[in-house]
Amino acid sequence: MAPANKADRKAVVDVAAWMFNVVTSVGIIIVNKALMATYGFSFATTLTGLHFATTTLMTAVLRWLGYIQSSHLPLPELLKFVLFANFSIVGMNVSLMWNSVGFYQIAKLSMIPVSCFLEVVMDKIRYSRDTKLSIAVVLLGVGVCTVTDVSVNTKGFIAAFIAVWSTSLQQYYVHHLQRRYNLSSFNLLGHTAPAQAGTLLVLGPFLDYWLTNKRVDSYSYNLVSVIFIILSCTIAVGTNLSQFICIGRFTAVSFQVLGHMKTILVLIMGFFFFGKDGLNLHVVLGMIIAVAGMIWYGNASSKPGGKERRSLSLPTSRQPKHGSLSDSNEHD
Repeated sequence: MAPANKADRKAVVDVAAWMFNVVTSVGIIIVNKALMATYGFSFATTLTGLHFATTTLMTAVLRWLGYIQSSHLPLPELLKFVLFANFSIVGMNVSLMWNSVGFYQIAKLSMIPVSCFLEVVMDKIRYSRDTKLSIAVVLLGVGVCTVTDVSVNTKGFIAAFIAVWSTSLQQYYVHHLQRRYNLSSFNLLGHTAPAQAGTLLVLGPFLDYWLTNKRVDSYSYNLVSVIFIILSCTIAVGTNLSQFICIGRFTAVSFQVLGHMKTILVLIMGFFFFGKDGLNLHVVLGMIIAVAGMIWYGNASSKPGGKERRSLSLPTSRQPKHGSLSDSNEHD
């Protein structure tokens, strides 16, 4: 009876983690869209720096209250993670500016096969045929939903390439560092958020000026725009934390595959809140295909042999006292 209760508790926590990530991710997209489109605050990199500064403040308060225990992350690992994470943020912003929306969406979809490649090479993960096919169905469905015009240029392709690989590496390292150094999501955020906040707040205004030809200090701040900025930063704390929780409990591939549910929800929310007329028959068909693929992926990857590690390269994941975490790593 105990194993069943343990499995039930794990399932409840897994669902709660996913819902937490979906709600905060969709919420921050809606708030940022209003902030940028309605109030003209187009400084995305600086805003991300403010997000991590708020997250740093949250982790500092929790550490002071005793909810986060002291932990160690080697400086080379921290620098490597921050490098990947910042290249991911900058690469995505530049890719969106230099590429068509269609090619930008294709680049985002390519993160799933890249993440699969990293897991196969780095963690010796083996996927079953059904798991591979379900991932392909998700890619097809989301592609039908989001990919429209596709035009490619050299500098846009380079920006997209950097964005895809750095994002995939950053998400892989979230899972890797939590396992290797026995870090909780709060612990890892406590190490990485200050470094990301510092670098993005220093570089962000210059990058935003390069991208938009506008200075963040010249923006006409008012009460409503400041409220939206504070709201965006508050929601971002939950988004950052839920991302680390989900990738820590599952893997970067699962986070990418099931995370496309957020893409579908954003399309629907955009239709209702912003009056978009793009919710036509082929978009609805793509949504249905993507959701069917996500359900298939969840079922296929949870079966024995659906997604398993050929050999455990990290000895810390075999320690009995961390059984709950290693369980989620062995069978996604």
